[in-house]
Amino acid sequence: MISPSANLFNTMLLIWIALSIGIFILLLYVTAPYGKHLKKGWGPNLSNRLGWIIMEIPSALLMLVYFITGHGQNNIILLIFLIIWEVHYLHRSLIFPFRSQSNKKDMPLVVVIMGIFFNTANTYFNGLYLFHFSSGYTLSWLVDIRFIAGVVLFIAGFVINQHSDHVLFGLRKPGEMDYKIPQGGLYRWVSCPNYYGELLEWTGWAIATWSLAGASFAIWTFANLVPRALASHKWYIRQFPEYPKNRKAVIPYLL
Repeated sequence: MISPSANLFNTMLLIWIALSIGIFILLLYVTAPYGKHLKKGWGPNLSNRLGWIIMEIPSALLMLVYFITGHGQNNIILLIFLIIWEVHYLHRSLIFPFRSQSNKKDMPLVVVIMGIFFNTANTYFNGLYLFHFSSGYTLSWLVDIRFIAGVVLFIAGFVINQHSDHVLFGLRKPGEMDYKIPQGGLYRWVSCPNYYGELLEWTGWAIATWSLAGASFAIWTFANLVPRALASHKWYIRQFPEYPKNRKAVIPYLL
């Protein structure tokens, strides 16, 4: 596989991180039009289910390509990182779309295209770093506090994300389309604990990999999800006069 020099790669990565700051500011004013924020005027649509599959599957497939073409096959730590990545993205692309009850709704094609772009670039930076530019991780990394803390944080975030989605899926009976106030779990404290879970996941990934590429994913996750969580929190307050006033948007007690 043809790859850039280490210096060029690092420069590209810094530009990628800088871009996330601009996206964060933009998303504070423009909410991506899917889910409860779907609205007309964003061009042609396709089904939510198909949209999620198309824009999430590149992350699973491309990371596997980087692993196979890189130097990770004989490194247990890199194999663990691959498994962590694949667990998230195979679920996101092949399980989540079929569990969600929003499959009868639509998603603008432009959102899918933006999702493909982000996932392709994000996987490029993380996959290329781990399996082509990193010097690998020795077995001692298994007992390093950064690896242990990062993996534990990722697992905690994944569990929170799964439970929060499960609560959302259970709000509607078959055929219902109306939105309801989610209850239980971390919904007692925040409007979007599913996003909070993802923030924990990729913060854990950044710590476990201890890399600028991993940190870029955590930064982009914050840039993408925090503005959406704020918009969703405001949406719930507008829609439901009885909405719990003690809830924050995404981070318990803070934000």
